[in-house]
Amino acid sequence: MQVTVAYNHFGKGLVQRMPRIRWGFVHVVNNDYTHWELYAIGGSQGPTILSHGNRFIASLHKPQYNEVTKRDYSPESEWKNWNWRSERDVFMNKAYFRQSGNPKFKCSHSRQQMIKPKHGVAVSKLTKYAGALDCRVGKPC
Repeated sequence: MQVTVAYNHFGKGLVQRMPRIRWGFVHVVNNDYTHWELYAIGGSQGPTILSHGNRFIASLHKPQYNEVTKRDYSPESEWKNWNWRSERDVFMNKAYFRQSGNPKFKCSHSRQQMIKPKHGVAVSKLTKYAGALDCRVGKPC
């Protein structure tokens, strides 16, 4: 499985699973994460995660949730080998991404298979209009 999560704003009140993946590969690119609770990006069963050019702003009032990542159902002796990498991300309010796996990991997917990320400092402009559509029955969205 290969999944891309791109150009979203995950705001206050969201708790977890933005995304949560098992087994496959997820490219999390140019998203804006603001004040999540439990975790923002999670996984189990040995997934590969590339976090690329995102902005993570932790809550100042809940420091127990500063970690972006969460690994489920596996001891550290196992998940320390999962390839979870953060590149060109921006971390604010003591947010942090716990990387694991090979520090020299290079993704095997080609440039044509992945969105080319901007640096995390550009996320506010990239996600400025992200959000739910304001659709009403009988009216265009």
